[in-house]
This record gives sequence, structure tokens and C-alpha cells, in this order.
Amino acid sequence: MKLLFPRLVLIVLSLTAYKGTYAQDVSGAVIFHIQSSHTSFPDTGRVNGHTYDKVLYTAAEHYHDSTVLIIAPKNLDVKEKVDLIFWFHGWHNSVDNAASYYDLTKQFIASKRNAVLILAETAKDSPDSYGGKLENPGVFKALVADVMTGLKSQHLITADCVPGHIMLAGHSGAYRVMARIIKNGQMPIDETILFDALYAETEIFMDWIKTDQSHRFIDLYTDHGGTDGESHTMLKLLAQDQIPYLETEEVNVTPQLLNSNRLIYIHSAREHNDIINKPDNFRLFLENNPFLRSLK
Repeated sequence: MKLLFPRLVLIVLSLTAYKGTYAQDVSGAVIFHIQSSHTSFPDTGRVNGHTYDKVLYTAAEHYHDSTVLIIAPKNLDVKEKVDLIFWFHGWHNSVDNAASYYDLTKQFIASKRNAVLILAETAKDSPDSYGGKLENPGVFKALVADVMTGLKSQHLITADCVPGHIMLAGHSGAYRVMARIIKNGQMPIDETILFDALYAETEIFMDWIKTDQSHRFIDLYTDHGGTDGESHTMLKLLAQDQIPYLETEEVNVTPQLLNSNRLIYIHSAREHNDIINKPDNFRLFLENNPFLRSLK
């Protein structure tokens, strides 16, 4: 698939600390936006928009936003490497609304991780899992470079700092863009967390798990979100390949469990939109993570 625009680096920084209702004005956070030509859209695959359930979601309204929301702790302390956490939202959402509705900014800052949280816009306020340009080889790598340039422009990292640990996390329809980024394999993805998002692309996640025994995977699924069947399918594949994993109920999750297991499958009795911040599971997973360092 050809890109709609040339693959050049295009970054436009906003105010030093964007204080928007959606992004959340959280104490201890530096919040700003950049515009990057290496987000999902615009893209030729949605140049005419997208029709779902007989409703047309136009390109101008839903497939033209190249916003990247970047959230960093004010006391970020990095020298040679900076750890990056990418969050991808699901259907009918946007980066700023997701950060606010699911308390992502608040949870991330409360976790006291010495890292940066990034939300790159995909299909905005649309029922669509298509990842646009981010499904193409090289584009995610270029997005990471744009994020690094933005962080340097804000004087949050030094000029010679490079990406460290990279985590992909997302909710619902985010599974597809996350899987395609992993499949392209041009950036080392160390960890993936799916919040009721394992609808498909299971073989891609399986291949990634088997490629490197240090890769970490957490799948949190519900009864009514449409992911329980595929989660159980993946568990069967792991069993067939004799790959150790932990299957547990959400009520039994502890910090020790999270720190001592590589592949974790968590069944939740709650609803699809409640599993991220009711209670704060995103914070819990970040705090109990063998890759991410804590702030001093």
C-alpha cells in the first residue's frame, strides 16, 4: 500500500505543556502534542472514508488527524535510554478522550514509572480497527523517531538519548495495529498488554512470543467483550507448544503474580469499558513490571 504523503519527518510542537480537558491536567505531568506524518492517517486505505453498519465515516472527520499525545513525568530521569509506552485506543475514541476517560494520564503518573506514555491517533471517533500507515513497514520506527525529536525539543531527554524498552498497550479494536507493528519487526517490542482486545491476529502474537523468551504478554479479557473465545484459543496453542503461561481470575491478581510470570491471561467478570480504570489496572500493570524502572 502506498502512503498518501511522502515519508518525511513532519513535527509541529504545541505549547510546552498542553492543558486540555481531555488530556487531563495532572500534577507532576508534562503533557504536549505533536503532529507526525507517521501516524495512521491520512492514508490511501481510507481516502474515501469507511462505511460501517450503513454509516459513512468520512476521511475529513475521522481519517485525517495525525496527532500524537505525549505524557511524561516532570521528574523524568533518563540519560542514555528512555522507555516508551505506546497506548492505542479502540473504536469510537480519540487520543485525548482515551487519556481522560480511562484515567490513563492519572494512572501513568501515579505509577511513578521512569518512562514516557504516548498515544498516537488512529481511526478517530470511528468503528474501525484499521491501522492505516502504521501497518506498513518502517512507519512505526519513524513514529518513534518523531516522538524522540519531540521529547528533545521539550528538553525532557538529551540529544544523544535513544529508545529503550518499548511497550505496546491498547483496548478493544487496538489489537490490529499493535499486531501489525509487531509483525513488521523493525523496532524491538518487549511487551504487549491487551485490554479486552484479543479479537484476532493471534498467530502474530504467538510468533512474537516464541521468537524471544523475554517477551512479555498480558491478556485481560471479559465474558461479553468478544475476546473470551480467542483468548482460550491462544491458551490451547500455548499448551500445544508446551509454552508456560499463567491463567487466573482478575480478583486473584497480585503484584507478585505480575512480577513473576511472562505470559498472563486474566479473566475479568467486569464489563468491556471498565477493565482499564475500574479499578486502575493500567497503573497496577505498570507498577509491577520487570522492565520499567521507578522514578527516584
